[in-house]
Amino acid sequence: MCNTCIASIVYCIVQTINYIFLIFVPSETSDVACQWRGYFGYMSISAATYSYLIQAISRLFFSKFSTKYPWLITFKTHYYLILTHWIVVLIIPLSSVITKDIYFRPGLLCWVPLKIKNGSKRAEMILNTVNDKRDLEVFRNIVILLSIYITGGIPTLIFLLFTIEISYLAGIVTFTLAVTVEKICTILLDRELRQVVWNIIFSRNRVTPFENTITLTRHRVNFRRS
Repeated sequence: MCNTCIASIVYCIVQTINYIFLIFVPSETSDVACQWRGYFGYMSISAATYSYLIQAISRLFFSKFSTKYPWLITFKTHYYLILTHWIVVLIIPLSSVITKDIYFRPGLLCWVPLKIKNGSKRAEMILNTVNDKRDLEVFRNIVILLSIYITGGIPTLIFLLFTIEISYLAGIVTFTLAVTVEKICTILLDRELRQVVWNIIFSRNRVTPFENTITLTRHRVNFRRS
């Protein structure tokens, strides 16, 4: 989980920097710099995504192989897992800087561009307007999530700087609490995800198990016969 938190923080920082360049530093038009921003953008996404795979592998080791292969649950094994994870996510997006697929485009993030055939200028203008609104919304969400992670790590930072014992104890709580709050905010900030969760929690259609319905019907029939 700690590796996932670090990967999430890296993702938030990288995407925040990318949006700062997009919104506040439009004068930076270098294709090389844009390629590197695209590289770190794809790298941060891969890091956050594959960190959940590392979590799944770790839990598999603890639940299935801890008795037969106790060395799989040691810190050394997990250090190798984390090291492999970061090596892989650093290699995956290398094509962003090796090829020329990413180049500077005014008002757009440094991603591999989507090629639209037979598109009109009006459709392109509408698409750019929608992208601008979406970029601002995503930037706001990333800043909120990054602030949550930074706040959760403040007690640990205080402990590392001043060696205050109560800060260490508070850091254990706030770090886990920050992850929980981040997940809740992710649901609240995503309109579609929020709607799905709302429908699940407040669903009025109660599902009756099929087997229980058959059993109840049989009891009623037997009661009438008797």
